[in-house]
Parts: sequence; C-alpha cells; structure tokens
Amino acid sequence: MDNLLGILALACFGYLFWQQRRQTEFAQRFVEQRCENLGLQLLSIARGSHKLRDREGRWNWHTVYLFEFSASGHDSYQGYVVMKGFRAMHFHVPPHHMPE
Repeated sequence: MDNLLGILALACFGYLFWQQRRQTEFAQRFVEQRCENLGLQLLSIARGSHKLRDREGRWNWHTVYLFEFSASGHDSYQGYVVMKGFRAMHFHVPPHHMPE
C-alpha cells in the first residue's frame, strides 16, 4: 500500500512539473510575439510567483512571468504577464522611451 501511495505522489508531482513547463513555453512564446509586435527587444524572461487559486478563489494554475525588454538597445525595462492555465490574462509593459 505504501508503494502505491508513493507512486501516486510521484505521478502527481511529475504531472504538475510537466504542466508548469508547458505553461512556461506558452508564456515565452506569447511574450516574444508581443514584444516583436511592439517593436521591443526581449532581453530575458523568468517565472515569478505562482498560485493554485486566483483572487476570486477559483482553482486554476496562476503564474506571473517577469520579463526585461529594451526599446533602443541601450535601456532596460521590466514588464510582466499573468498566465492562468495556458492563457495570458494580463500583459503589462511600463511606460518607456521609444527611439526616434
């Protein structure tokens, strides 16, 4: 019985890890496309905080991804995207100077 519980726990951990990796790949593609559409250079992306519940108390994989971008190649700004499941729910780019 103990072996069965251990295998089940390991399977659940593997599934959650796999889902987190998939969500990270979706977020990275979304941020790359959005930065390209805005004419920004993406410098880096990192996973921030994540939760299993959103503010309304609904169950869903909720993760904030932080990214750095540059508008001119000489500056750096930080934005974020909020992912719920595999969908981008909020994309924030702070005010920045655009080169002429």
